[in-house]
Amino acid sequence: MSNAETAAFRGVPSLDHPIFCESLRLIRQLPGTAAALAPLSPLQQDVLLRLIHSSGDPGLAADLVCPATACEAGLAALAAGAPILTDTAMAAAAVAPMARRTFANQVRSVLDWAPAAAPEGSTRTAAGMAAALAALRPGLVLIGSAPTALEVLLELVASKAVPAPALVIGMPVGFVGVAQSKRHLAESGLVHMRLEGSKGGAGLVAAACNALLRSAWLQAASAPPPLIS
Repeated sequence: MSNAETAAFRGVPSLDHPIFCESLRLIRQLPGTAAALAPLSPLQQDVLLRLIHSSGDPGLAADLVCPATACEAGLAALAAGAPILTDTAMAAAAVAPMARRTFANQVRSVLDWAPAAAPEGSTRTAAGMAAALAALRPGLVLIGSAPTALEVLLELVASKAVPAPALVIGMPVGFVGVAQSKRHLAESGLVHMRLEGSKGGAGLVAAACNALLRSAWLQAASAPPPLIS
């Protein structure tokens, strides 16, 4: 019995709409998808499937760097209730409902700390990231839009000004500074997942985080009940 089936058997409300379940079934049938999924752990598969579902792009499989250890680190942090920090309000809004239905993780955007105007030579998001990390110790940091915010995170962790998060989901989208920031993330030594190239976005980082939240919740629901002595 799968985690989802076990959870349903125990009366745990489903996290998945029937349309979502049918979408995943269809995605698994796409040419090449089975081959992309075959070498992955169930948790890695969950992340990839949700990314394909959110983007409509099966080609993301070739661009995704998603180590099993990174997935497990993110899952453990989320299950422990770690805060989630995003670079956009859109990503925070997309993650918050799943967080509320699972471990009630605090979900914040760096824009909550951003100045009204961008500092000279920087961006509001980058300034907000620095201020947010000074005020909050996030377990997961989601970057789907702003490579400048990702660079600030990497600089502050490298200088030991702030502790490293359990997982960085680095998927800034676009062409200016994006490839460079992803390369810096790859070289940073931080536990992370990323999309190579110009692909990314708020919807995709939220999808990856929601996949981990869902898996962590189903895993917790399917765990054997504690023994009572």
